[in-house]
Amino acid sequence: MWMWVVHRVTGVAIFFFLVVHVLDTALVRVSPEAYNVVIESYKTPIYGLVEAGLVAAIVLHAFNGIRIILVDTWPWALRHQRLMVWIVWGIFALMMLAFLPRHLSHVFGGA
Repeated sequence: MWMWVVHRVTGVAIFFFLVVHVLDTALVRVSPEAYNVVIESYKTPIYGLVEAGLVAAIVLHAFNGIRIILVDTWPWALRHQRLMVWIVWGIFALMMLAFLPRHLSHVFGGA
């Protein structure tokens, strides 16, 4: 049940990011100066942490979605659902461990 909640929360977070992304990109047609101000505000450490959260939501949502497809398609996957949840969390952890050091070094002033 918790993975159901996680999948819905990450899906809603990704949806709201996409809405904001479409709106801020559309702003360039209305006022290029306002667009530049908005884009400049995205270069702050706080937004860098938000980006890390967005990447985490996308990675978790994607791999959990694959798990859901497997469970819905093959009977053997339904029997091994708990193992597959742990595999999803393991892949998520590995991908975030690979992503976060480099991303956060850029966010907080590294090269």
